Amino acid sequence: MGMTIVEKILAKKSGKDEVKPGENIWVNVDVLMTHDVTGPGSMAIFKKNFGENAKVWNNEKIVLVPDHYIFTKNEHAMRNIEYVNQFAVEQELKYFYPPFTNKYKGVCHTALAQEGHTRPGEVLFGTDSHTCTAGAFGEFATGIGNTDAAFILGTGKLWVKVPETMRFTFEGKFPEYVMGKDVVLKVIGDIGFDGATYKCMQFDGDAIHGFNMEERMTICNMAIEAGGKCGIIEPDEITVEYVTEKTDKPFELIYSDKDADYSAEYKYNANEMEPIVAKPFNPGNTDLAKNLGDVKLDRAYIGSCTGGKTTDFVAAAKILKGRKVAIETFIVPSTVKVEEALSKIIIDGETCMEIFEKAGCKIGPPSCAACLGGPVDTFGRTHANEVVISTTNRNFPGRMGSMDSQVYLASPYTAAASAVTGHITDPREFLGWEK
Repeated sequence: MGMTIVEKILAKKSGKDEVKPGENIWVNVDVLMTHDVTGPGSMAIFKKNFGENAKVWNNEKIVLVPDHYIFTKNEHAMRNIEYVNQFAVEQELKYFYPPFTNKYKGVCHTALAQEGHTRPGEVLFGTDSHTCTAGAFGEFATGIGNTDAAFILGTGKLWVKVPETMRFTFEGKFPEYVMGKDVVLKVIGDIGFDGATYKCMQFDGDAIHGFNMEERMTICNMAIEAGGKCGIIEPDEITVEYVTEKTDKPFELIYSDKDADYSAEYKYNANEMEPIVAKPFNPGNTDLAKNLGDVKLDRAYIGSCTGGKTTDFVAAAKILKGRKVAIETFIVPSTVKVEEALSKIIIDGETCMEIFEKAGCKIGPPSCAACLGGPVDTFGRTHANEVVISTTNRNFPGRMGSMDSQVYLASPYTAAASAVTGHITDPREFLGWEK
């Protein structure tokens, strides 16, 4: 029996010819990512166990991206930033992107890709559950806790159980109105928010490989919302082109064997896909957007590592072009590079940023912002009883601020269309697509 792509990567990084699901192995780490929320805990544990003056195992394999609670006056958030800044200086970290400087990047998961830190065939751990985003590049990428991260800081290794792999194959071609968000919500709705617990979710098929890298990142980003250990998409020419534009570091393209064993297989006809929405209070509580027209909204939020990339905003701009929003609508680019792109990309004579401004949107600085709720002065944070449609990844009670708010998850197309009408709206109503 052959091996899956994840099993092959883990075998390579553990120095073995073969590994099997359920096996525990020591894995050599290529990249460790951390940020301002989880970084201080990891760093403190590292110092406690390896020594106050200990040096990290490799100062060129740690990527430190403060991004979560940046634009706030909260003293605890500012203390965290000061702590990670000091650690970066002490350890002479090569890849440190501090806020309030020209080195600031924005949301870690998007920035990792844009700065060339996501590469096929590698192992990437991050102290953030959505580190699985990087699986879009054909690598094993997953979130870990502070203690595991501290151990990696000191040793460059981690004890890992090899996950089983579930495969989701989409044949055919997605309609123009279907985005990566619709695809992953469809899968999570089918298997449940715990349907892939500690398993790799491998996404395959012609339709998946027809997506650009940002759409693939959206899909892998939400593997954790089904309990997945990781999400992964095998690399192709689109992957190689993206990565080689960002870095000159070598990488290896790895693929599943044809006779690899999967714990479950799901097959879909991509042509039949429709816009999907996740209702409160979990990402697996899904329905078609066209069935939710009676849900009135108070605000719309377009941003985050899941829905704040350039492709996401171009989609939203197509809907908002020449229109006004009927509800409070927040636009939050995930990174500085995305923000810059929005002032350059032109749709029918106007930049995306001009379209958003004329539509009446509120535009925030690149960061995680309200996706993780945050301090009371966080841009876009929800308030009591608000009903929100959002391109973010979670809709648990209190996720975006108030415990009493209701968050519906949707693609940028659906979120933008709903912002115009004030109720959940199938985006096909706006651009002449047939339902």
